[in-house]
Amino acid sequence: MSAQFPVARPRRLRRDPALRRMVAGTRLHAADLILPMFAKEGITEPQPVASMPGVYQHTRDSLRKAAHDAAEAGVGGVILFGIPAVKDARGSAADDPDGVLQVALRDVAAEVGDSIVVMADTCLDEFTDNGHCGILTPSGDVDNDLTLERYASIAVAQVEAGSQVVAPSGMMDGQVGAIRSALDAAGHGGVPILAYSAKYASAFFGPFRDAAECAPQFGDRSTHQQDPAGPLREALREVRLDLAEGADMVMVKPALAYLDVIAQFRAEVDVPVAAYQVSGEYAMVEAAAANGWVDRERMIMESLVAIKRAGADMILTYWATEVARRL
Repeated sequence: MSAQFPVARPRRLRRDPALRRMVAGTRLHAADLILPMFAKEGITEPQPVASMPGVYQHTRDSLRKAAHDAAEAGVGGVILFGIPAVKDARGSAADDPDGVLQVALRDVAAEVGDSIVVMADTCLDEFTDNGHCGILTPSGDVDNDLTLERYASIAVAQVEAGSQVVAPSGMMDGQVGAIRSALDAAGHGGVPILAYSAKYASAFFGPFRDAAECAPQFGDRSTHQQDPAGPLREALREVRLDLAEGADMVMVKPALAYLDVIAQFRAEVDVPVAAYQVSGEYAMVEAAAANGWVDRERMIMESLVAIKRAGADMILTYWATEVARRL
């Protein structure tokens, strides 16, 4: 004789929108979102990025407006990338006090004040004439230690221009430690570092290289970015090293194809975890929506909720301002 128990009915909690909202296990807030923005030197009008509809290379004026709009919508932060008019082998514009990124940081910091966190990507690929993330040896390899010296100088220049957070993305060994030491020595010990701890050599980065004009002129970045097929323990080793060197927050990039890595980071570390919803993730949804194949707004929200549910405390997304206005 079977026991007489009421039949479980999970659907009872899904009956209507208000009930579903009340019991939702994953909640996305505007302050969780960080907007990436591109500042380009020498242009007089914002330049649309063909592979990323709705994303622009900004002038000084349009950058300030975009930052203002993000702050007004309640977005938590912005992260700036610079595209200089002149590039060279050492990326000289990257730490030039009057370089495009430092000017952009000063402009945005003056525009938004304390209403939003202003961050800078700390790397060289947008600034080198070869498109690589560091200083090259005569054989064309990236010299890790010479590159660290450049990253340290760039980070100090960014902070002195107004960046409240620096985010080293080059995946050089020891980059967090070199930057931490340089910031401390320059009297900026209170500035946090958001480390790109698990950044994969991903096909999802393609449209970003149009936006930042940083495609490598030869070779690729597989010697320093992580292998998409690499073991999870490699990502965990990277994040532990970054934390030991002084990282205050850590990042997984890309996001949607690496939800397992985000979840593992969240389980392993006790600092904020960020995830970068990268250009390829953005472009796929926009392209499919333009063809009428998907419900654009639902796809955007579902992808962001998935990243949040995996464990991300913060999400870098090109939809940040749009989504913040809807939340």
